[in-house]
Amino acid sequence: MQIFCGTDIIEVSRIKEAIENTKGFKENIYSKREIEDIDIIKSNMKYQRYAGRFAVKEAIYKALSKILIENNLNISPVDIEVENDNKLNRRPKVNILNKDIKEYFDKIKLEIDVSISHVKDNATAMVVVKID
Repeated sequence: MQIFCGTDIIEVSRIKEAIENTKGFKENIYSKREIEDIDIIKSNMKYQRYAGRFAVKEAIYKALSKILIENNLNISPVDIEVENDNKLNRRPKVNILNKDIKEYFDKIKLEIDVSISHVKDNATAMVVVKID
């Protein structure tokens, strides 16, 4: 068994500015479902949520970079989707949307666990990856 970890922290204001001022930023970083789930929020809390998901995507890349490089795999932020699992008290879970990468991860029995926290100005994520 192998275990890898990754962490990231991001200023909410940087994500808010990118969303509001960079054409295509949301669509290049977030899945359609993530955008739909977050954009229903009417308060500034939505930018905290966007920042948290951004931090997850960065933390996942940090945790997986060795595996990705060794296997010549490329993953982009939009290949990673974060959703709240309704079965587990809305705990965040990760879906890999890229079919080739998902098949490889399934083959090596790769599991991803994630935790997200955010406050007014910052969001952070911690990712643990286990391979059996």
